[in-house]
Amino acid sequence: DETEVALIHSFQTHRDLAKCLLKHTNIVSLEDIFESKSHLYLVMQLVSGGELFDRIIEKGFYTEKDASKLIQQILDAVKYLHDMGIVHRDLKPENLLYYSMEEDSKIMISDFGLSKIEDSGSVMSTACGTPGYVAPEVLAQKPYSKAVDCWSIGVIAYILLCGYPPFYDENDAKLFEQILKAEYEFDSPYWDDISDSAKDFIVHLMEKDPNIRYTCEQALQHPWIAGDTALDKNIHESVSAQIKKNFAKSKWRQAFNATAVVRHMRRLQLGTGQEGPNPNLPSQCRTHLLMPEEDAGASESSVFLTRIVMTIIDTGRDVI
Repeated sequence: DETEVALIHSFQTHRDLAKCLLKHTNIVSLEDIFESKSHLYLVMQLVSGGELFDRIIEKGFYTEKDASKLIQQILDAVKYLHDMGIVHRDLKPENLLYYSMEEDSKIMISDFGLSKIEDSGSVMSTACGTPGYVAPEVLAQKPYSKAVDCWSIGVIAYILLCGYPPFYDENDAKLFEQILKAEYEFDSPYWDDISDSAKDFIVHLMEKDPNIRYTCEQALQHPWIAGDTALDKNIHESVSAQIKKNFAKSKWRQAFNATAVVRHMRRLQLGTGQEGPNPNLPSQCRTHLLMPEEDAGASESSVFLTRIVMTIIDTGRDVI
C-alpha cells in the first residue's frame, strides 16, 4: 500500500542508508534495490566461493596462520563497520563466505538483517543473535554495545582452531548458563598443538566483561594477528574431523537454532511482565528478529533492512 511504499522510499534519505553503501573488500555489498507491487528485489554482490567450513574441510593443509589470516580479514571488516557506527550482531561462520573459488580468495561478511546503527555512546538492548555466538550481556538482557561483535569473533576464532564450539549442551538452559559464566576450556588433545598466543588472543575477545573485552582495533594489534606467533603446523586433520562431527548441517540447525534464544527470553520475561516476541509472527520473522526494537525514540526505519524484511513477510511481499 502507499504507507509501505513511502516507508521504503524513506530509507533512501535516512542515514540508515549507510548499510546499503558499505564498501569494504571483505563485506558483501548491496548493489541496488528494485521494487514492484509484489516484490522487493535486493541486488547483492556475487560471491561464489562457498561457505567457510566447507573450504576448510576441502583443504589438505590448514594451519594457525590460515586461521589468523581469516580472523584478520573479519576484524578489518568489523572494525570498518564499527567505525561507520554499525553493529552486525549476528557474526557466525554461516555468514562468512568466500568471494571466489580461488585458493587465495578473500572472506566476505554477509547477512546484515540484524545489524543496527549505533549512536555515539549509545547502548542496545534488543535480544538477538545466534546461540553459541551471542555475548553474555545479551543473554543477561543487559544493555550492550558493539563489543558483542568482538565476542562473536572470539567464538569464531576458537572454532577455527579446534573445529568445535566453546559452548555446547543439548539442554538450552545449560548452554546459556555456560555462556553467561563464560565457561569454556582449551581441551586436550585438541588444543595441545595450538600456540599460547592464539589462546591468549581468544581469551581477550571472549572476555565476559564487555568493558575490558578487546576491541577490533586492539585485536588487530595482537601478536597472533599482527606478529608472527601463529604456528605453521598442519592442524587440518583434527580440525576438519571436528567440523564434520559438530557442524553437519542437520546438527547445526539443531544446536544453533535461534528459536532457543526466543524460548530463553520468554522464560525470563515471565518473571518481569515484559512483553516478548509476537507469537503470531511467521516463523521466518521469529527466528531472525528475536525481539522488537526497544528504543523508544527510534524512527520507523531505525532497523532498516530487518524492518523491510518484517514488513515484506507480514504483508506477503517477497524479497528476491
